[in-house]
Amino acid sequence: MKLYSLFLLMATATVFSPGPGVVMTLSNALRYGMRGTFGGILGIACGALAVAAISATSLGVLLAASALAFTVLKLIGAAYLIYLGIRLWRAPPFRFAEQSVYEASFGKRFLEGLSLQLTNPKAIFFFLSVFPLFIDPARSYPIQFATLVLTYSSLVVVIHCSYALFAKRAKGWLVSERGGRVVNKTAGVTFVCFGAALATAKR
Repeated sequence: MKLYSLFLLMATATVFSPGPGVVMTLSNALRYGMRGTFGGILGIACGALAVAAISATSLGVLLAASALAFTVLKLIGAAYLIYLGIRLWRAPPFRFAEQSVYEASFGKRFLEGLSLQLTNPKAIFFFLSVFPLFIDPARSYPIQFATLVLTYSSLVVVIHCSYALFAKRAKGWLVSERGGRVVNKTAGVTFVCFGAALATAKR
């Protein structure tokens, strides 16, 4: 496997950045407590596994066989990350408090998290374009794929549980305009930097 440390940083930034899943986890934590977040978090993690499975099919084979396909997809992925960073930088302060969720059972929260991840453009693009670039065609594909997928899914569980754990303590700051602006600016700069790093990555 190549550039695993870069993958780890990019995956962490992707999971940590504001999005529908973060909104759901924070909202569930504030409404139902830590225990009320587990269904949604596991749903998001399982959704990541499902989307990742798609990238293990013909796309992975194409990238392993074609240097041109690798380069094109690498540049597309880099451009997307830079675009996402600029959009986050220019976006109004992130306010998760404006969102709402309905009280539901563990199963319904799981399905909510699963559907959010399956329809989340950020996760889909990450797996379909950025994810395969970290596979070394000279080594065992299944082992590398499993390692990257389990890393990403584990990050989802750890980061979202951390969000839930500190949601009530940080509520005042998170719902403030200043807090929302800091979240956006930090995520924006991070994605631009990772986009630049991905554009210069070697096969």
